[in-house]
Amino acid sequence: MTDPYWNDPRGPGYGPPPGPRHGGGGEYGRPPSGPPYGGGGEYGPDSGAGYGPPQEEEESSLVRMYAVTGGRTAPRTQLAMEALVSSATSGRLGLSFTREYRAISELCRHVRSVAEISALLGIPLGVARVLIADMESEGLVRIYHPQVQESGPGRDLLERVLGGLRRL
Repeated sequence: MTDPYWNDPRGPGYGPPPGPRHGGGGEYGRPPSGPPYGGGGEYGPDSGAGYGPPQEEEESSLVRMYAVTGGRTAPRTQLAMEALVSSATSGRLGLSFTREYRAISELCRHVRSVAEISALLGIPLGVARVLIADMESEGLVRIYHPQVQESGPGRDLLERVLGGLRRL
């Protein structure tokens, strides 16, 4: 019998912890007695305990992301979601780095935006921003911030656009 907590395809710690509530088996890996999810009992729909694997998985992944960022929800430096990120290392990161750092470094072999990294890894944008900013401070990635113009377009540009529209 395999342990879902350690043999999850995403890596150790992603699967639900063993126990009757999680359907991973009761004492000593035996199936729990009673209905698994939604059939009444200690963890049924009327218990208010929040039963079922999808909710459990979402909660555990959010808790994991909170732990990965050290509880931070915003990066130490300003980082726009459209900022471009590239890897500053030529090779792959070693096992001494977290799997999130390794995944970001691998994705950033080609220049990608912060939002794209977040979507490809399936992690919240805030978490991606914190991790990428931390990686920049450690010299693992380079960030190319978008240029922000304080004022609007110049008068010359607006006159050229207006002239082009009049010619239409």
